[in-house]
Amino acid sequence: QAQFVESGGGLVQPGGSLRLSCAASGFTLDYRAIGWFRQAPGKEREGVSCIRQSGSYTYYTYYADSVKGRFTISRDNAKNTVYLQLDNLKVEDTAVYYCATRRDCTGYGTGRDFGSWGQGTQVEVSS
Repeated sequence: QAQFVESGGGLVQPGGSLRLSCAASGFTLDYRAIGWFRQAPGKEREGVSCIRQSGSYTYYTYYADSVKGRFTISRDNAKNTVYLQLDNLKVEDTAVYYCATRRDCTGYGTGRDFGSWGQGTQVEVSS
């Protein structure tokens, strides 16, 4: 089945770092756009970051204002995996993090028209 498998979450203190992985299963990344999303208890899902590829060596990345400068998205098509490096984590970053795919990054702020969602990985930032 075509879906993602997220991993790398855990418990970390404020200011700490984590590296999340999003492995594609049942399909290849190709030129697909991949987005990272998160959802905290009682809150709506929000887009965190998105990466798209328009050519063999051309990539475009997007970040939510709340994570810009702290999170970094990357992809390794050979490994069929997308990564999200989380640095300088804050308590408000606590959420379940998901990844999904679309032809481009349009609407990544809410995940509109994204698919192949995984089960997510829990990130908890606490002192």
